[in-house]
Amino acid sequence: MTDERLTAWVHGQVQGVGFRWWTRSRALELGLLGHATNHTDGRVLVIAEGPHERLTALLDLLRGGRTPGAVTLVVESWEGARGGLTGFVER
Repeated sequence: MTDERLTAWVHGQVQGVGFRWWTRSRALELGLLGHATNHTDGRVLVIAEGPHERLTALLDLLRGGRTPGAVTLVVESWEGARGGLTGFVER
């Protein structure tokens, strides 16, 4: 099975509420690699690599309504894994 890369732009009240920490915890539980990064426009960028079903599970969690803060929209894109990631970090 080939790993994939999920890029998810998370919109809403997702900065200053523990969202990146929460995302990191869920990603590590799923065995994913990547990062969650705050952007100046208030969004959080989530990059994660791993098996498709685990990435889908993370995406479902991001959209699930139980995140810190208030997610209003998650815009996703998919591609093949690029590699070069170690662990899952907050940026």
